[in-house]
Amino acid sequence: MDLSFSQRYEYKPVKTVMQVEAIDDELRTSLWNVLDSFYWSKGNPGHLLEAESNKLILSLLRTIWSGYLKLPNDTIGNTWDKPYGQLRAYYFSCAWNEVYDFIEFIANNGLNKADEQFRRECNRVLKREVAGYRFVGDCIVQITAEEEIAEIEQALASKGRLQLVATHLQTALGRMSDRKSPDYRNSVKESISAVEALAKLVTKKDKATLPEALKAVTDKKVEVHIALKEAFTKLYGYTSDADGIRHSLMDEPTLDFEDAKFMLVSCSAFVNYLKVKSSKVGINLETA
Repeated sequence: MDLSFSQRYEYKPVKTVMQVEAIDDELRTSLWNVLDSFYWSKGNPGHLLEAESNKLILSLLRTIWSGYLKLPNDTIGNTWDKPYGQLRAYYFSCAWNEVYDFIEFIANNGLNKADEQFRRECNRVLKREVAGYRFVGDCIVQITAEEEIAEIEQALASKGRLQLVATHLQTALGRMSDRKSPDYRNSVKESISAVEALAKLVTKKDKATLPEALKAVTDKKVEVHIALKEAFTKLYGYTSDADGIRHSLMDEPTLDFEDAKFMLVSCSAFVNYLKVKSSKVGINLETA
């Protein structure tokens, strides 16, 4: 699927694309539908809440009223319609972080103490909608650290001769975060292509590899610690064309969001690292 206008020209911040410190309407609605499937559908609007058919949902409502909303239980009402309407109004108007508060509370206090299926379904939705959070055990935790986002944003801000590098990274982000049809393989490929484009700029060779670029910057007195040089070289070797490794990687059936994110963050970090190291010896990679 082609990238949207906003993705091509970077009008969507990384935090928005990856849904960090935000929840869009699609994600909010999708999580509500999970709640409906596992919990709200258990309520029977045709009977009083005190009826046997509503025993489970009434127990959950009392827990929500007293433990989460901090409201008197005698304000719940006699039928399912009233509390359902209140919960719906609250959920669709509360802040993004309160949605996660609510989901987490329900997961740990739901019918029969909730179950792992509910958490798994929430995680499926969170992953599909490219949210920066997941259930890990009983808690919803951030899986995309601020430092990772900062690395990506800094690399995307590259200009001048590094614009091609930034374009590859922007495309990698778009492929990874396409909610309708994520393309993790091509996201990984674009991240690697960003590093290759950087290597060609550093060495001024069209077919330069990352190890050659590292040697070139070292020759120019750019200090790259030997351990980091080896680490970057091995990372590149893992995905290079040599011995068909890249071909095998691209055919790997288990490539997932986590793989694509790791490569995007790692390659972005390397671009930023080399820019800073080069600038310390008077080399501006954006104009050199």
